[in-house]
Amino acid sequence: MRSRIALEGVQRAPHRSLFKALGLDDVDLAKPLIGIANSANTIIPGHQHLDRVVEAVKAGIWEAGGVPIEFGVIGVCDGIAMGHRGMHFSLASRELIADSIEVMVEAHALDGLVLVPNCDKIVPGMMMAAARVNIPSILVSGGPMLAGRFGGQNVDLNSVFEAVGAVQVGQMDEAELTELENEACPGCGSCSGMFTANSMNCLAEALGLALPYNGTALAVSAMRLRIAKAAGRRILELVKTDLKPRDILTKAAFANAFALDMALGGSTNTILHLTAIAHEAGVPFSLAEIDEISRQTPYLVSLRPGGKYHVQDLHEAGGVPAVLAELSTIGRLDLSAKTVAGLLGDTVAAGKNRNPEVIRRPEEAHRSEGGLAVLWGNLAPEGAVVKQAAVKPAMMRHTGPARVFDSEEAAVHSILAGEIKPGDVVVIRYEGPQGGPGMREMLTPTSALCGMGLDETVALITDGRFSGATRGAAIGHVSPEAMSGGLIGLIRDGDQIAIDIPARQLNLLVSEEELAQRRQAWTKPAPKVRTGYLARYSRLVSSAGAGAVFGGTNEDRGADA
Repeated sequence: MRSRIALEGVQRAPHRSLFKALGLDDVDLAKPLIGIANSANTIIPGHQHLDRVVEAVKAGIWEAGGVPIEFGVIGVCDGIAMGHRGMHFSLASRELIADSIEVMVEAHALDGLVLVPNCDKIVPGMMMAAARVNIPSILVSGGPMLAGRFGGQNVDLNSVFEAVGAVQVGQMDEAELTELENEACPGCGSCSGMFTANSMNCLAEALGLALPYNGTALAVSAMRLRIAKAAGRRILELVKTDLKPRDILTKAAFANAFALDMALGGSTNTILHLTAIAHEAGVPFSLAEIDEISRQTPYLVSLRPGGKYHVQDLHEAGGVPAVLAELSTIGRLDLSAKTVAGLLGDTVAAGKNRNPEVIRRPEEAHRSEGGLAVLWGNLAPEGAVVKQAAVKPAMMRHTGPARVFDSEEAAVHSILAGEIKPGDVVVIRYEGPQGGPGMREMLTPTSALCGMGLDETVALITDGRFSGATRGAAIGHVSPEAMSGGLIGLIRDGDQIAIDIPARQLNLLVSEEELAQRRQAWTKPAPKVRTGYLARYSRLVSSAGAGAVFGGTNEDRGADA
């Protein structure tokens, strides 16, 4: 056990003394030390109940003969950070989360690791850490939130964002908006559609780092606590057999996860996060490979924001195991891939589709292709990403004049002022990983367009990114970004932009001669942030096409810090 380097021998008497100050005794110190990375806090609704989840994990660890060692992890609520300076810090927090867990594991020579996140960047940040430290690890999330009820229908956080646009055009009054905001988020858990948090918690099952139903068992359910306790017991088995994350996170595992992602129509952010986890695991996975998986994988589950169902409906229909079982019937999975529960084939064998309307059979899929698509062209030679499952058929192909904005705030002001017209292509640039900095999530402008009824006639492209709750022809992750000299930085108002999602093309219809003149005149803007963590992040981060991971060597990172 790794912990022996800190506990055994005469020279480690001082170390043992410090552990005994915690109330542990010699019997305890002979057992494996299992770290619990707990991101509980009282500002993120998805995390307010995690202390209870962690108590169940601890019970499982004690029961199986280990010693739980809990430590805290930061987290950002994307919904609260949305639309203001706070969103610069959301994606950037992913690297801090991974780094902080690495520090705690390595400094204290822990034997195993249980990761307890729930929302947004915390889930991928923890899985990145698991791949990096490579000690036996298991992830158990806090589970999804129940959908709210308003006007006889299920609603969620995205319903409130879109209602803001409806108020702007007189389709809803402020009193109704207040009533909706009081009902949309009824309690603890990750927001109830197939948004980023729930997408990543479901994909953790296919990746092999989480037990079955991790992504769908409700936050308020007893099943959530049973999964947590089972994870606490299971981590001791993983330590005993020395099954490490990099034994699990193979090329096949990522292919399985991306196949599930396409079947679920997950958030565009999943591409950003899965490629970052693959980077930590030393597994190359390109955007071209991801798009090829999308071409071959049917879209089976239409959840909010693109569909009418919520995660609770997916759980009742059989959860991720049932979706995997459907994918296995058309040969879209490697069933020999290892998981923390055994082999993926074991999970598939236990999967049962209890509602074929929620989880479609492959022959009755919503679409023959997956929910996400990667676009290329002169505007995105390194790729751009769109959630095609949430795009109206009329907008799958669109050509229109550019309306160019150098920040999210400027675009939102113009949208809410009624200055965007049907047919326009809204361009928001200098919001990428470097330029943002932090590649802000832009649910506010996309929701405003939807709420104003423009999602069937207006497209939006950006070098930033979108919330998992986004719907409409919203194309993000345009790479290279404007700050690094990408063509998106040369677009002018009125330029024609051609979008062809079926052909995977995104092009600026301007002559090469004109573009050459614009390149010569372009100068790189000064950084928006010059001090603190964001300034350091901006200097180190790679493009979105590479997962927005820190570039350079470990020595570079240390020197800068």
